[in-house]
Amino acid sequence: MSLRFIFGRAGSGKSRFCLENIKKSVLDNKDDKKIIYLVPEQFTFQADKNLVYTLGEKGIHKVQVLSFTRMAQVVLAEVGGITRLHMKSSGRNMLIYKILDEVKDKLKVFSRASKQQGFVDIMSDIISEFKRYNINPEELDIVLTQLNDNEVLKDKIQDISLIFQKFEEYLHKNYIDTEDELMLLVEKLKETSIYDGAEIWIDEFSTFTPLQYNVIEQLFLKCKRVNITLTTDCLINGGNADNTDVFMPIKNTENKLVNIAAKNNIPYEKPICLDEETPFRFKESKEIAHLEKYFFKFPYNIYSENTKDVSIFRGLNMYSEIRNTASNIIRLVRDENLRFKDIAVVTRDLGNYEKLVEAIFTEYNIPYFIDKRRDINSNPLIILLNSVMEIFTKNWSYESVFRYLKTGLIDIEREEIDIIENYVLSNGIRGKKWFEDEWNYSFEYNFNNIEKEEESFQRINDIKNKIANPLIKLQNKVKGKNKVKEICTNIYEFLVEIKAGEKIENFVLKFEREKQLDLANEYSQVWNVVMDLLSQLVEVLGEEEVKLEEFIKIMRIGINEYDVGVIPASLDEVLVGDIERVKSHEVSAIFIIGVNDGIFPRISDKEGILNDKDRENLKNLGIEIAGDTKSQAFEEQFLIYRALTIGGKYLRISYPIADFEGKSMRPSIIISRMKKIFPKIKEESDIIKGNSDEETLREIVGESSTFNELIAAIKEETEGKEINPIWWDAYRWYLKDEKWRERCKRAFSGLSYKNQVSKVDSNKIKKLYGYPLKLSVSRLERYAQCPFAYYIQYGLKAQERKIYDFSMPDLGTFLHEVLDEFANVLDKEAVTFRDVDEKFTQEAITQIVEEKINGKTGYILNSSPRYKYISNKLKRVLVKSVNIISEHVKRSKFNPVGHEVSFESKGDYPPIDIILPSGDKIELIGRIDRVDELETENGIYIRIIDYKSGNKAFKLSDVYYGLQLQLLIYLDAIISNKEKYIEKGVIPGGIFYFKIDDPIVKVDGNSNEDEIKKAILRELKMKGILLKDIEIIKAMDLTITETKEGYSLIIPARVTQKSGVVDNHTSSATLEEFEILRKYARKMVINICEDMLNGNISIKPYKQNKNTPCEYCEFKSICQFDASIKENKYKYLNEKKNEEIWTLMKKEIEKEDI
Repeated sequence: MSLRFIFGRAGSGKSRFCLENIKKSVLDNKDDKKIIYLVPEQFTFQADKNLVYTLGEKGIHKVQVLSFTRMAQVVLAEVGGITRLHMKSSGRNMLIYKILDEVKDKLKVFSRASKQQGFVDIMSDIISEFKRYNINPEELDIVLTQLNDNEVLKDKIQDISLIFQKFEEYLHKNYIDTEDELMLLVEKLKETSIYDGAEIWIDEFSTFTPLQYNVIEQLFLKCKRVNITLTTDCLINGGNADNTDVFMPIKNTENKLVNIAAKNNIPYEKPICLDEETPFRFKESKEIAHLEKYFFKFPYNIYSENTKDVSIFRGLNMYSEIRNTASNIIRLVRDENLRFKDIAVVTRDLGNYEKLVEAIFTEYNIPYFIDKRRDINSNPLIILLNSVMEIFTKNWSYESVFRYLKTGLIDIEREEIDIIENYVLSNGIRGKKWFEDEWNYSFEYNFNNIEKEEESFQRINDIKNKIANPLIKLQNKVKGKNKVKEICTNIYEFLVEIKAGEKIENFVLKFEREKQLDLANEYSQVWNVVMDLLSQLVEVLGEEEVKLEEFIKIMRIGINEYDVGVIPASLDEVLVGDIERVKSHEVSAIFIIGVNDGIFPRISDKEGILNDKDRENLKNLGIEIAGDTKSQAFEEQFLIYRALTIGGKYLRISYPIADFEGKSMRPSIIISRMKKIFPKIKEESDIIKGNSDEETLREIVGESSTFNELIAAIKEETEGKEINPIWWDAYRWYLKDEKWRERCKRAFSGLSYKNQVSKVDSNKIKKLYGYPLKLSVSRLERYAQCPFAYYIQYGLKAQERKIYDFSMPDLGTFLHEVLDEFANVLDKEAVTFRDVDEKFTQEAITQIVEEKINGKTGYILNSSPRYKYISNKLKRVLVKSVNIISEHVKRSKFNPVGHEVSFESKGDYPPIDIILPSGDKIELIGRIDRVDELETENGIYIRIIDYKSGNKAFKLSDVYYGLQLQLLIYLDAIISNKEKYIEKGVIPGGIFYFKIDDPIVKVDGNSNEDEIKKAILRELKMKGILLKDIEIIKAMDLTITETKEGYSLIIPARVTQKSGVVDNHTSSATLEEFEILRKYARKMVINICEDMLNGNISIKPYKQNKNTPCEYCEFKSICQFDASIKENKYKYLNEKKNEEIWTLMKKEIEKEDI
C-alpha cells in the first residue's frame, strides 16, 4: 500500500509515463496482479485507444480502463450489493417534479419558483451537488439550528432539506442513483478483495469530489500502489500555493490526497518529477514551450524572435473565422504532413460555433468529429411524441398535426400530406372537425366535373382517416385522468401501431448507406431512449393518477435529461470540442476559436440558489460543497493553461470582431497577454482583404471551398475591382477538369445574370391569356403596375396557398355583396335610399349579414369568437355606411339607377369592345358598384360611384400613368351606350370613391348630435372628380350653400356666393377635360393591351415617390427583383402638377386625332 504522485507541467509526458509503466507491468506481471487505469468518464474512449496503441491487442485485456462510475458498476456487479434499480437522471427529475408539486405550499423561499420551468433542473443540480460532497438531509437539519442569525439562508436550507429528504425517501424505496452507486462502492470496497494488491493509475484528473476522495481512500487501503498524475510543478516540499498560482486547484487536490494518505498511515513514495527544461510535448516547438512556461509567470520573459508556430487571427465575423481555420487545417495537412487526427479545434462557445463548423468543414472536405453528446429534442421520434401530445392538448391545431405528419415516421406519402395540408389550411380545420365521419368543405378550386369532385373528396377523406384514426383511438384512451403506467402503455401501443420503430430502422439503414454515420448512430439509439423514458415513467410514477397535461410536463422533463453519445466515424478526423471536455489527445496542432472577452475565459456570474456568501457561511459550519464563483475563476485560469498547451507543434488563436448580428466583440485578455509575451507574433486578419500572391494562395485550398472563393473573386472583377491573376489560373484549372467544367460554366454564367425575361411570342400570349382578350380594367391597371406580376398571376395563374382567413380581398367582396343585397331589398320593397330610415337599415343589414355568415360563402365569420366579433363589427360598419349613403342621396338631386351594373355578355351592358391598331379585338368586362343619374333639360348627367373598404383617392397622375382607369372607362362606356338609345345628351357628372367605414371622429366635448353627424359626414366625404358646373355641384349637394364657408360635407367641392366654384378646394373638370379623360383612358387601354399582346412581361414595377407595388406583391420570391442589379430598375413615375398633366394628355389625344 502506497501513494505515488507523477508531477509535471502540461506536455511533460505524464500520461505517456503511465502508459509505458503499465506496459512494463503487463510484460513483467508474473503474479497476474490487476492493473487499473482510472480516468474521467469522457476520456475513457481515448484512454482505450492510447492503451491499444501502447500495448497492442494482446496486452489490452490485462488492463482495465475505468471511470469512477464504471468502477462502481464493475464492483457491484461482481460482489453484489445492487438490490435496487438504478434511477437515471430522467427519472430523478421526474421524481423531483412530483415532490415539488407535493410540497410547494410548505416552501418558504421557493414556493413561487417551484412552478417555473427549469426549477426542477436547479433543484436536481443542488441535490446532486450535496450528494457528491457526501452531505445528507440530516446534516442540513443540524446546520439549521446554527443559522438563527441568517433567516434568508435558514429558509433556503429548510426548503432544500425538505425537498432533499422527500427525494431520498422516495428514491431509496426501490432505487439508487449515480451518487448512491459511489457510496455503495466505498462500502463494498471495504468488504471485497477485488482490488487487493492491484496497481492503480489515476490520470487526467485535476480535482475530485468528496465521494471520489472516499473511493480513493479505500483504494489506498487495498491496492499495492496508487499512482496519481497531477498537472503542476513538482511538489517535493508540499503543495501550498498562493492565490495567484494557476496550479492552485491542483495543489489543493494534492494536499487533500496527502492528508487522506497520512490519516490512514499510507506510505508516501517519492514523487516522479517530469521536469525537463523543454517538456516532451513541445520538443518540436520552442515557441509553445516558451508560452507554457511564461504565460502565467510574473514577471514573464519576452520571446524576441519572429513566431512561426504560434499565431493570432482576427476575423471579420465568426463565419470568416471558421473559414480561415478550415483553410489553415488544409494547409497543415497538405504542406506540413499532418493528419487530420493530429489537429484539434477547441472553443468555450461550442453552441454558437457548432453549425458553422459543420457547414464550413464539410465544404472544405475536412473530416471532423464534434465531441459532445447530442440533444435528442430535434430527433423526429421525440418531435412525434411531443406533437401527438400537443394535438390532444391544443385542440388538433394545424401546427401540431402537421409537425407530427412531417416527422417522416408516419405511413403517409409526402404528396398526401401536401394535399391534406392545403385542404386543412383553406378550410381552417381543427378540433372536433377531425372527428367528423366525412369532410365535404369547399376546395380552393372549382370543379366542372362532378365525378372528379367526388373522387377528390374521397381521396381527402381516405387521407384524413389514415391520419386521424390512430390518433383518435389514442386520445380516447388517455383523455381525463389515468395512471401513468396506463398512459405509457397506450403510447407504446400507438408507436407500434404506426410502425414508428420500423421507420427508425429504415432511417438508420439509409444514413449508413449515405455514410452519415453520426446520424445513423443517433437514430439507432433514440428508440431505446424512448422505451427507457417510458420505463422510467412507469417505475417512478406508474401508479400515480394524472391528467394528460400533467403527464406531458413530466414526460418533457424526462426527455430533456436524455442525450445520445456518438463515437468518431473514422480514426482520421479533426477533433472539435469544448475546451473543458478535450483532454490530452495526441494532437500536434490546436486551434482555439472564439477567444473573446467574456467567452474565454468565461465569466461566471450565475451563483445559483446558493450564492457565494451562502456557500461561505455553510463552509464555516462544516458543510463544504462546490466552489464559489471565485474558485471557478481560478479553475478557468487553469483551463486557459490547459487549452494553450494541448498542441505540441502549432497553436493558432482566433477571435471575431463581430457576432452573428453584427454587434462588436472585444478580444479576450488572452490576446493581449500573447502579444506581450510574443511582441513579434503574427496577427492575420481578413477585415481588409489583401490581393498579394501570398494572401491569394492562402485562399486556394480544397476544390469546393476554392471554387466558392473563385466565384466571389470573379464577381469582384465584373464590378470593376482588380483581382490577382492567380484566380484566372484557378479558373482555367476548373475549366479543364471534367468534374468541374459544367458546374464552372453554369456558375460563371450566373455572374452575368440580368434577372430579366425576354418577350413571349405573340401567338403564345394569345393562347395563354385566351383570344380574343377578355379582361377587366382592374387587370389592365395591374399590368401597368408591373408586366411580370400580371404575367405570373393571370398568365401562369400562380396563386398563394389559400389560408382559412378573412383577408382584405375577402372583406371587400363581403361588403360589396351585402350592399348589393341591400339594393335588391330596396327594389323588392319598392323603396329608395330616400325613403329608408335607420331602423329599416339596421334590420335589413342584420338579416343580410346573418344569412351570409350562416351560408357557405361567409361561414368563416361564424367559426370562432374572434370572427363573430368581426361580423358584428361589419354589421356596424355597413349600417353606418348605408345610413351615410342614404344621407348622400337625400341631400342630392341625383338618383341611384343601378347597382352592380355589369359589362359582359348577358349583363346590364355589353362588353366594352376595343379594336387595336393591329386589328386585334379586346373585350373589357366588369361591374360598377353604383350609377346615379340626374335628368335635366340639358341632358342626363351620370355619376359613377365605387365602394371601397380602404382609402382611395382620385389622382390625375395615376390616370396619366395608367394606374387609375377603371371608373373613366366605365363612365365612357355608359355614356357611349346611352347615347345610342336616348334623344337627350348624356353628360358626365362625376366619378367618385365612397369609403365603407364607421369612423371614429374627433369632436369637442360639448358637441351636439348634429355636429357629430356633420363630422362623420365630413370624414366619409366621397373622393373623386366632378363636373365643373355650379348648378350640377349644387344638385349633387343641396346643402352646400347652407354653410358660410361653402364646403360640401359629401363631395369634394366648395361653392361660395361671391366666387362660385372655388377651384383650389374643388376636385373638378370641365366638359372638355372630361372628354380628354375619356379619350386618354381609352388610349391607355389600347397601349397596355398592345404591350400585353406583344409579349412584354418585363420585370419592371413602377415607383412613385416611395410607393411601389413590390411592397405588397405576393410574387416577390418569383421575380427576385433587385434594384442593385443593373437591369432591374424601377419604372419611375415622376410627380407632375395637374396643369402639366392636362397639357400632356391633350397632346397625346391630338396625336391620335391627327
